[in-house]
Amino acid sequence: MAIIERRLKVIPREAFQSPQDTQLYLRMRIGHLEYEVFGVMWLDVRHRLLAIEELFRGTIDGASVYPREVVKAALKHNAAAAIFYHNHPSADSRPSAADLQITQRLRQSLALVEIRVLDHIIVGETCTSLAERGEL
Repeated sequence: MAIIERRLKVIPREAFQSPQDTQLYLRMRIGHLEYEVFGVMWLDVRHRLLAIEELFRGTIDGASVYPREVVKAALKHNAAAAIFYHNHPSADSRPSAADLQITQRLRQSLALVEIRVLDHIIVGETCTSLAERGEL
């Protein structure tokens, strides 16, 4: 991943043309980690990529996520939309009850500052999209 990012210097906005492209990128970026990370892909009003930011790091079975910090990061990037992502080091990408709960809390928090949450992707051996499952 570091080699790819070094060669590109910056990830082009056009790199994520489909949900499959996004999921493949995220699997390469965090699928191999032995600890959980929670990050956000910040998007502009036309859903073009502004930044990819890993906000929280946890242990092998969880990461604490704080809505206040997510809102601060969104405002820093002047984002209009967001795609959340995190990994499950166990390789099981099914969402837990805690995953669904924090997604709703973050969605409500960002809605207060008019930022849309488009998806939450859980990375394991495969990727699970909460938007595709109708749980967003």
